[in-house]
Amino acid sequence: MPRAAVLGSPIAHSLSPILHNAGYAAVGLKEWSYTRFEVTADTLVPFLEECGPEYRGFSVTMPGKFAALEVAEERSDRAQLIGSANTLVRTEHGWRADNTDTEGVRGALQELIGLRPVSQALIIGAGGTSRPALWALAERGIDQVTILNRSNRQAELQPLAERLGLNLQYATFDDDLEDLSRSADLIISTVPSAALEDYRFQLAHAPVLDVIYHPWPTTLAACAAANGYFTVGGHVMLAHQAFSQFEQFTGLTAPREEMVAALQEELRLRNL
Repeated sequence: MPRAAVLGSPIAHSLSPILHNAGYAAVGLKEWSYTRFEVTADTLVPFLEECGPEYRGFSVTMPGKFAALEVAEERSDRAQLIGSANTLVRTEHGWRADNTDTEGVRGALQELIGLRPVSQALIIGAGGTSRPALWALAERGIDQVTILNRSNRQAELQPLAERLGLNLQYATFDDDLEDLSRSADLIISTVPSAALEDYRFQLAHAPVLDVIYHPWPTTLAACAAANGYFTVGGHVMLAHQAFSQFEQFTGLTAPREEMVAALQEELRLRNL
């Protein structure tokens, strides 16, 4: 029986099984199933060595995304560029690594700003999600980006920014946050909601993509919405990154409407 799963730690909260299993049901893949496994960066290699051939692919979340890239025999250009992978697909020659978080951010930006041209973006946080966010912004032609982070991560992000043709500026929470926010055409927050609790009023002056999806809305998104700006949650990003994974695992077109409907229903139940 063909199978797939999401790997990470902690993993009990993952909504990926909801998305993928809804997709299997919608296209009639009755033999397929998708589950979750508690796997860390250190246990990823032995897990992959022990899993059976019925596993066609894995979604990989933190803390295993860097290890997933290293273990693969083949890597997509975007995964290699970004330096991490959230997708492993079984091939005749071993595992192929990809990073569909790029498509997740791209799809979420499409829902946030449509086709409207923008030039200036603010990314809050400099962790793993900031890298596919930079990729998606560059693809949209947004070349002026400010990274707001508690520490300066320029040494880590600058090589990627240069390859993407981005002009990066760096700011800390000691800077004028309201001015940063008002100067941006959009904000991508990649940090936990609680980290912005004391700064939400200064930052909520532009459309917001917040990668957090539970609970929703985040305090930053709620403040931005109260100020009249559009907001998009991490569940939209999660769905868009899953569509490509579904297609790479199964070879079939993802039934997007059915997958999104299942995700929204699960979120509704969790928020009750």
